[in-house]
Amino acid sequence: MSSSEDHCYRLLTDYANGFMVSQVLFAACELGVFDLLAEAPGPLAVAAVAAGVGASSHAMERLLDACVSLKLLEVEMRGGQAFYGNTEMSRVYLSRVSPTSQCSMLLYMARTTYHCWGHLAQAKGKNQYLRTFGVPAEERFTAIYRGERVQFISVLTAFDLSLFPLVCDLGGGAGALAKQCLCLYPGCHITVFDLPEVVRTAEEHLSLPEEEQIGFQEGDFFKDRLPEADLYILARILHDWADGKCSQLLERVYQSCKPGGGILVIESLLDEDRRGPLLTQLYSLNMLVQTEGQERTPSHYHELLSSAGFRDFQFKKTGVIYDAILARK
Repeated sequence: MSSSEDHCYRLLTDYANGFMVSQVLFAACELGVFDLLAEAPGPLAVAAVAAGVGASSHAMERLLDACVSLKLLEVEMRGGQAFYGNTEMSRVYLSRVSPTSQCSMLLYMARTTYHCWGHLAQAKGKNQYLRTFGVPAEERFTAIYRGERVQFISVLTAFDLSLFPLVCDLGGGAGALAKQCLCLYPGCHITVFDLPEVVRTAEEHLSLPEEEQIGFQEGDFFKDRLPEADLYILARILHDWADGKCSQLLERVYQSCKPGGGILVIESLLDEDRRGPLLTQLYSLNMLVQTEGQERTPSHYHELLSSAGFRDFQFKKTGVIYDAILARK
């Protein structure tokens, strides 16, 4: 086998075995490995980790060593015995005690998204979002809304939003984005507008923001009157829907928007040739297996927004997961 063939074969093997890497991460989160190590006074031996999470030492040793290879854990040897501890990534993003923990989101991906992707070959773009495999409401909202806390800074600072004192976050759930927006722009007032069942579930299972400048209003943004605002934020909303539904929603936003006001769209943008970035392409496939929508290019969003009446279209690729689009009325 030539060096070129060898490289191709190794690359193919990496792709084919990628789901195993995800499952190592998911399993360690579900078992509470990172939480146990975060609470421990120091690195722990295999037996201590296994006992702490209720697993066998035989199986746990393999899982821990795989986590070390993935740089999720670090290991030190003492007298021929291995002791394991969290890496910085695990301390920051995988331990539940961390304010930036993504553990809930990863468990949601393990129990819902992963199973949906098992049917990718049969996917037809039918909206089954949040109704798949009976994931409990508390788990869904904890995953989605707490997972958002570290994602919004770059998009909320892509443009100067201090020009818009009255903000409406459409489909804003438990207010993760609203709270971040208020931290960055303390002079604004924000209304979070979402379905009654979403607001009720969030009230039951999460601590909603207590700031006087953040309010919650129940409603369906396809049917009910939208709150008055200088700026409407649609964060990861349009990618759930086909173009027709997007146009319907954008037209309603335009009619409600004050003259000179704007709309901020937060989505992961495809390159114009649609051949990247890879993560956005994967997200677009995720829309195929869970919703009726897709990820789009800047020009695609420009067409949708201008057709609804918006002008002064601007977009910024942030270099992280989500990008920002701003248009004005």
